[in-house]
Amino acid sequence: MHSLPTLPSDSAARWRPAIATVSLGAAHLHSIATKIDAAAQNGQRGLELFHDDLAQLAKTLRCHECETTGRSDRDYEIDAAHAIRNLCAERGMQVLALQPFRHYEGLRDLARHAQRIDELRHWVRLSQILGDDLFILIPSSFLDPSEITGDRERLVADLAEAADVAFPTRVAYEALAWGTYINTWEGSWEIVQRANRPNLGICLDTFNIAARVWANPTSPTGRGPAQVDQDLQLSMERLVQEIDPERVMMVQLADGERVDPQAPFLQESKLPKLLAWSRNARLFPCEEERGGYLPIQLVAEACLNGLGYAGWVSMEVFSRTTQVDDPSVPEEHAARASQAWKRMLERLTANGMNKAT
Repeated sequence: MHSLPTLPSDSAARWRPAIATVSLGAAHLHSIATKIDAAAQNGQRGLELFHDDLAQLAKTLRCHECETTGRSDRDYEIDAAHAIRNLCAERGMQVLALQPFRHYEGLRDLARHAQRIDELRHWVRLSQILGDDLFILIPSSFLDPSEITGDRERLVADLAEAADVAFPTRVAYEALAWGTYINTWEGSWEIVQRANRPNLGICLDTFNIAARVWANPTSPTGRGPAQVDQDLQLSMERLVQEIDPERVMMVQLADGERVDPQAPFLQESKLPKLLAWSRNARLFPCEEERGGYLPIQLVAEACLNGLGYAGWVSMEVFSRTTQVDDPSVPEEHAARASQAWKRMLERLTANGMNKAT
């Protein structure tokens, strides 16, 4: 069991602020260069790079070619990776992760699985260009059961294969709250442990954890029944006891906005309700004035203070606000993330000191 450590006076000695590029605007509306500038100017030092941003830059580079060269999309993505690394280096930024490598594990179609392995090899090459110590993030699949199996042996084998193909590049597995079979941190941690590869670890996300155990955006209260408070508390106690902090590759922070259960994006979407909510209504932590209401403080306390995690802490927010076609979006979201991180640090530090005394 990992006991609660005493926090140093400067929490930055343990935690470094990062942000996901998806949190700074839509790839087709806001350039990656603008996002990197906004993050750097607002104190973020690490980036979770979404492949959409890299692919959009690759598309732009292709369009700038004066004549047909016969080069493939992957060739231009390699060019884009070099360009992004240079942009980050010039601004004192570091790419931490490339994500999301979606819908990989458990595929019933073996030809499709082989295709994904080929794509993974390309992602490994991109990762090696983008940085010296980053990981590829694989979120749990939410494909229909007709397309994927929930057989644990198969899931373990697939994650082990991904780690072997990527080695020495690291791979992180994250449970999405709406995952078809793996939708809790307990499930993802089981797969990572059983796969047992030195470069395979876990990613912990406050939104996904709280959303799965506690929330219900279609309820007038925004939450599940009374017992969910105890359920989440017990889950966090298990997390502190069971997870090896050395296997945690990143902690992601996000809250959720309490929305009208009749919100159009919940009613019109064919997506799982939790996914539709996640894509439209995440918030940065400590933004209660914007409608944030999830008990993410409890989750963050467990993942950061309780677990004794040291490393990058990233703001990963999906929101309808990032889809606004306005050049101010990256700067506004980066500034919100910076303010949210300061608030979270104050709460974590105060709570950690109180428990340590």
